[in-house]
Amino acid sequence: MYLTGFADEAASSIEGQIKATQELGWGNIEARTINGTQIHDVSEAEFDDVVGKLEEAGIKINCFGSAVANWSKRIDEPFESSLAQARRAIPRMQKLGTRLIRIMSFAVRQERKPDDQMEQERFRRLRELVQMFTDAGITAVHENCMNYGGMSYQHTLKLLDNVPGLKLVFDTGNPVLNADRSQPKPYPRQSSWEFYRNVKGHVVYVHIKDARWDDDKQEAVYTFAGEGDGDVYRIVKDLLAGGYDGGFSMEPHLAVVFHDESVTASENIKLASYVEYGRRFEKLLRQARLELTLDH
Repeated sequence: MYLTGFADEAASSIEGQIKATQELGWGNIEARTINGTQIHDVSEAEFDDVVGKLEEAGIKINCFGSAVANWSKRIDEPFESSLAQARRAIPRMQKLGTRLIRIMSFAVRQERKPDDQMEQERFRRLRELVQMFTDAGITAVHENCMNYGGMSYQHTLKLLDNVPGLKLVFDTGNPVLNADRSQPKPYPRQSSWEFYRNVKGHVVYVHIKDARWDDDKQEAVYTFAGEGDGDVYRIVKDLLAGGYDGGFSMEPHLAVVFHDESVTASENIKLASYVEYGRRFEKLLRQARLELTLDH
């Protein structure tokens, strides 16, 4: 088991991301953006610079938090952008020795009903992407975000049934934010525990996020792990009880929100917030382990 995180929430530069990781005493980063650009899209010169700085610091990239098939891509638009990102990501991951890549299942078509989401085209595209990664020795993990698979745990299970080789990264906070589209309108919010409990046999990696939903403002209020409605402690304890030995990746969304450019903070505040989030999660992890010991 290891700890990691989206260090671009601590700093834009690779130097700052390394600094935050070292302050926590960790050895891994889940790479998403470098200076605001996805790691699979930065120039070759910038990527080589990143590789050199990581090697010098002794820090690994355990996962690419890629934009492949993510919530910004519509299923009724050309497939080429995700294919191109996958083609760029693979050699870079191989150079870094990275074996996990986070992908999604394209944006929800809000104007269509939950059972009218061009499923077969989504499955076809994801089968092609997953095969590309599998052939390169890479495991594609799907995140339950603002995408087809994130509409409900039933949608994720249907995705897995139709895309051989696909595994899951479970995000503890996303169900708090997402409507349960397996239910009739008005869609209720999802339950993190219910979602996790139904998909946990496919989970190989975990994103740690927590939040409460503000009904009045119709928006998420992000919290430290264990302080929101994401059932973080319960899920972490259950994972440990089942012998989970994968990564826990921090995605705080406290000082910044990756997909909301209106939420910003100074570099010092971002770094301090990220480090504090990681330390508080370490405490939660210790408590879960202690409770498991006492239970036995």
